[in-house]
Amino acid sequence: MNVLQGSENAQIQNLVAYQVEGGLHQNALTINAGQRTLFDILKPIVDASHTRDRKRSPPDSACFPGTRLQVVKNINTWARSDITTDTEPHVRWMHGYVGSGKSSISQEVCGTSEREDRPVISFFFFRNAGDRGKIWRLATTLAYQMASVIPRTEPFIREAAQANPALLAQDEGGISLRTRMQCLVYAPFKAVVRRKKRVRALTRGPFLMVLDGLDECDNKDEVQELIDGMLAFFNENPLIPLRVFITSRVEEHIHSRLNVPAVRLDNLVDHCSDDDIATFLRILFEDGCKRNSVVRAYVQQHGEWPTPKDRRKLVKHIGGSFIFASAVFKFIMATNTERGHPVTPMDRLPLALEMNPGLDGLYAQTLSRSKHLPHFSDIISTIALLEAPLPISGIADLLGIYTYEVVNVLVNLQAIIQVPGTDNIPVTLCHTSLRDFLTTQSRSGIFFARPSYQARLFLRCLECKLEHLRQNPALCIGSSERMPVAMDYALWHSIHHANRGKDYLKPSELNSAIQLCREALALQPGTLELVGTLAIVVTIHASQTKSRIGFDEAISLHRAILKSQPPHQSRLNTLENLGRTLMGRYRYTKIMEDLDEILSLFREVLESRPYPHPHRSALLSDLSGVLHDRYRRTGTVADLEEAISLLREALKLRPSRHPDRSDSLNSLGNALRDRHQRTGTTDDLEESISMHREAVGLQPLPHPDRPRKLNSLGNALVDRHWRAGAMADLEEAVSLYREALELRPTSHLNHSLLLSNLGSGLEARYQRTGTMADLEEAISLFRDALKLQPSPLVCPKPLENLVISLRAMYKGTQTLSHLQEAIVHCSELLASYYPVGHRDRARWLLDLASLLQIRFDATGQEEDRANLKTLKEEAIQLSASSKESAA
Repeated sequence: MNVLQGSENAQIQNLVAYQVEGGLHQNALTINAGQRTLFDILKPIVDASHTRDRKRSPPDSACFPGTRLQVVKNINTWARSDITTDTEPHVRWMHGYVGSGKSSISQEVCGTSEREDRPVISFFFFRNAGDRGKIWRLATTLAYQMASVIPRTEPFIREAAQANPALLAQDEGGISLRTRMQCLVYAPFKAVVRRKKRVRALTRGPFLMVLDGLDECDNKDEVQELIDGMLAFFNENPLIPLRVFITSRVEEHIHSRLNVPAVRLDNLVDHCSDDDIATFLRILFEDGCKRNSVVRAYVQQHGEWPTPKDRRKLVKHIGGSFIFASAVFKFIMATNTERGHPVTPMDRLPLALEMNPGLDGLYAQTLSRSKHLPHFSDIISTIALLEAPLPISGIADLLGIYTYEVVNVLVNLQAIIQVPGTDNIPVTLCHTSLRDFLTTQSRSGIFFARPSYQARLFLRCLECKLEHLRQNPALCIGSSERMPVAMDYALWHSIHHANRGKDYLKPSELNSAIQLCREALALQPGTLELVGTLAIVVTIHASQTKSRIGFDEAISLHRAILKSQPPHQSRLNTLENLGRTLMGRYRYTKIMEDLDEILSLFREVLESRPYPHPHRSALLSDLSGVLHDRYRRTGTVADLEEAISLLREALKLRPSRHPDRSDSLNSLGNALRDRHQRTGTTDDLEESISMHREAVGLQPLPHPDRPRKLNSLGNALVDRHWRAGAMADLEEAVSLYREALELRPTSHLNHSLLLSNLGSGLEARYQRTGTMADLEEAISLFRDALKLQPSPLVCPKPLENLVISLRAMYKGTQTLSHLQEAIVHCSELLASYYPVGHRDRARWLLDLASLLQIRFDATGQEEDRANLKTLKEEAIQLSASSKESAA
């Protein structure tokens, strides 16, 4: 635009030009009208270099003193060394994930070059910052900086601009970037070096160009053109004293051009030191604590803060990300907090170990790039849920898809997922917080890796094993052929996915899984890993179908493995699996010999797996479950106390993000509730309710185990209602039972238990309100529960509840048939479930005696009088024996 168009006799004395740079701020400069400076000609971006005001022009990156020492030293040593051979790489590319400190290293490398009086120019790309997110002004900006540090290049730059003004056109069309860089940067520098054998500016080392954040540039095609032109120039001028240091995330359009012999590659992950993060935090906290009067007062009274232990925890949690570290520090030391939030840094420190600061938006935005592609959900869920990382070909093999389909999804995700350049390196996450994001539905939304996908992975493991064994039946037993990585993964980790996905496996899928295992064994009879997998699948199937035959087969398979297995770590796994299978059979048979063997097996394995063994928490939970069951059979308080102690230890090993924390909370809550029922200790009941509430909160819809946790919370609330009389507890319990029933299909094993518990809640409400409809519904629910129970009953609770409700119904209606039915069921309980020797037999003897007394009073039946005497005598004798044992 010509601002003087139409004017006459106009004169310009001085011109004040305002140039908007990077879309972030304005720079004002005065230009003498009598001369045209190189700045005026080139119009460079002044806030794109390492000399910019970082507070106003991001990124505000710098290495803290004492951090990144080795990696910066390595780069500077390379940058200052003379180029003496044709094959020496002129270009060095350092790639790393978001937050790993790439820009800080670039800034430090530039600063070191300046301090050592070595010429350096730089361009820090930054997305959404005007032209700094584009590339068309790169050549003019670098040319202007080059003229500043090597003045002899200025005439050549002016000459090029005058010869071809289109080089300066402020648009992305016309002259190519390759031509701009050649004419304005490479050719002028080459001309100076060629004419002057000794350039003063280069006496201390080669000329250095730093391009930071190349992935932040919007135009991918021109980025590739920049790289191609650069490498072509160095190929034609192998000894020219110019080095280029590039940093970026691993984007495919960059990786495909720079992953060549002419470029030296540096993975910043290899240089991410916990010591650097520790130093970074130490400096931040030392400065922050000096400025915070609350912290100073705390330190005077309590000593060093954070403690060395807490600092180590923070370093481990941060995992090499300086952005993460900075966000954690800012959260802890925040001065403005909302009402109800922790108000001091000391209060916020424990919460910082649970936080995931601000990366969710990045993850969602990046994942969106590939969400439309085939197999996207399967590939992302697989990467999130794998027990061990696999290379691209391994992921494809495991999923039964083509390798190119995996690559097609991952090439757009390299900002958050590390995609290796070779197929012998596994695909990994740039930061562990991505896995947390993908496995937390409230955060990831459509990208959620559903727990049900564990079942899919398990079935694919079985299919993958069988496919490879069909191709080479000798694969696991001495074949010279190298085992495919997916096959190896399936052999060692299929059981993990089976255990994680068992609640989601349909009966038809389990039948298919058993068939796959049997086919694999037919190809390789006696292979212990295959036998073990079959045993696990048969156990899961038996648990779903309540099959004694299935449990017996699984137990036989585990015992067969033990006979053939040498005494090493795998043997402990088999002992553990045998114990769990015996526990499954015990739940249906109640054979005490099984319980005793289970205890022996679990104790042996637990002794061999001290902390921090990864299986210890599961073993603690299993052993506590057996002890809790034995307490319920025998009433031995020592068993209950040991179970509670073991559960507390297991809970400590399962922090908030642990997938099994909800189970530990539920088990501990149930054990504390039982102790409350035994001792009457109110604190146990209150802690039980607290545990159950947290367990429910950790398993929102649609988690398949939510009904069980709702049921446990309902049970504890009913107990508190009986103790304190609060109707609110009873109403909440009834509501929880109804929700659990709606979520649990009729075919589910525990549907009967939920029917029974809802009936109990309604019966309790009837006792408080006298509402006959509650009692009638309760009796109907108890009858339905009994219909769903196998014969003999797994749990006598529905029968017990029916007896109690029928008695109450008789009391309200005086209908003799209700009383008669109650007597029949009470007699059944004594005969089948509370035989001689059971600790609760005396209670039910007295209940039956009471029912017979009521019938005798109503009918005068003499037979009832005789039976009454016998029942009471046995009950008195049992009570006396119990007191002697207690003494």
